[in-house]
Amino acid sequence: MTGTLYLCATPIGNLSDITFRVLDTLKEVDMIAAEDTRNSIKLLNHFEIKTPMTSYHEYNKVEKAEQIVGWLMSGKNIALITDAGTPAISDPGEVLVQKCFKAGIPVTSLPGCCALITALTLSGISARRFCFEGFLPAEKKERRFVLEELGREMRTIILYEAPHHLRKTLAELYEVLGERRITLCRELTKRFETVFPTTFEHAVAYYEKEEPRGEYVLVIEGIERSRIKLDEQAKWKEISIREHMQLYENQGMERKEAMKKVAADRGLSKREVYQALLS
Repeated sequence: MTGTLYLCATPIGNLSDITFRVLDTLKEVDMIAAEDTRNSIKLLNHFEIKTPMTSYHEYNKVEKAEQIVGWLMSGKNIALITDAGTPAISDPGEVLVQKCFKAGIPVTSLPGCCALITALTLSGISARRFCFEGFLPAEKKERRFVLEELGREMRTIILYEAPHHLRKTLAELYEVLGERRITLCRELTKRFETVFPTTFEHAVAYYEKEEPRGEYVLVIEGIERSRIKLDEQAKWKEISIREHMQLYENQGMERKEAMKKVAADRGLSKREVYQALLS
């Protein structure tokens, strides 16, 4: 009989946020796979948990996942924990979960702390619809592609960022997304928890003088639908109405239909398009 993989959410700061269910599971499983055993031993010692640990992190996630799957197949029950929060969220745990599903190993998640949800609820920015991007890609071309995608995102955007990259990331976001409301959250649930609602312009100026400290969660308002429409209309102004008409007529569109399409593209009435063509 195979064992079970337990995804155990751990505190993101305040140790009192751990659940009774997670504590019971960490005590009862055969082994705990931890992102950083040196960090996790402090948590285990605090709650007097003696279960043996093994390391599972970004740099051994593929080969170590195979080993953990082997232990699970032999009947061992294993808990997976990250340094803070819920495993598999911007975390190598997702690789292990995928391999467990392929091998037919039961996986269950024990809910608890998650930095992105904590920050979203504190941000003062709409929580009805949101997307989570995690850390932006490091590779320049891919990073630019993701940033431009986010520039058209209407949902609230949530990102993670390290302190030594914060200034660069804020400047890039401001350049690509334009002025937006943003809430920067750091040290969540800890003694010096900071929630800083501001705008990109003010955030960039503020961190030119202040040294960023701690891990950040950035909550950014999405673009308004009306602004997307105005931006799309503005692009068409780079060519004349006559050239715009020619574009559609060259595609085989009837003149009347082309006028209707040009009017919609540019936010004009058909009469305005007609008058422009006459002139």
